[in-house]
Amino acid sequence: MIAILDYGAGNLRSVAKALETVGTTPTLTDDPSVVARADGLVVPGQGSAVDAMRNLDRLGLAEPLRQYVASGRPFLGVCLGEQIIFDSSEEGTGVTCLGLIPGTVRRLPGGQKVPQIGWNTVRIKNQHPLLEGVPDDSYFYFVHSYYVDPTDPADVVGETEYGVTFASIVSRGNVFATQFHPEKSAGIGLRIYRNFARLVAASAPAQPEAVTAVARV
Repeated sequence: MIAILDYGAGNLRSVAKALETVGTTPTLTDDPSVVARADGLVVPGQGSAVDAMRNLDRLGLAEPLRQYVASGRPFLGVCLGEQIIFDSSEEGTGVTCLGLIPGTVRRLPGGQKVPQIGWNTVRIKNQHPLLEGVPDDSYFYFVHSYYVDPTDPADVVGETEYGVTFASIVSRGNVFATQFHPEKSAGIGLRIYRNFARLVAASAPAQPEAVTAVARV
């Protein structure tokens, strides 16, 4: 079972539709017990890291998220769902985040329109199974005012330029996350969801709730 975390950050339906398009039946949830038994977990989101962390704490989801990642099961973060997995964000007066990947979330610099809204390219720095079939310099759809700045350059999988060169794809162990929205990035974005579904299926082959069919995109 692939769970999509509902923590009040929006964009859930688009992510669910994308996962359905590639042949899965995702479960929207704000229930820690569902997170605990998921085979794969997607944390999407739009909006504020301050509000996101407040909601995670209010719903009792912050620690279950950390425990899920510690279990080694596949995790996919999208947009705000990428930012909150880092140590902290400069948003507002500053906020402590989940600390799953070392680093800081920083505001995009001035000199261009902020937020960045629209299509931009991603330069692949390191290959990853979730990027199978995704060419270098592919275009993806972005909507964001902040970007992640990992402490360890080895965690950077893809980079994008927008006033600054920033990490638009990161990965550490079983954690994979994108600043862009794959679900809004046409067929090339659906490839990432298809690859994620396949990874989930491969990591839990004996569990009856695991994904068993993934459509071609």
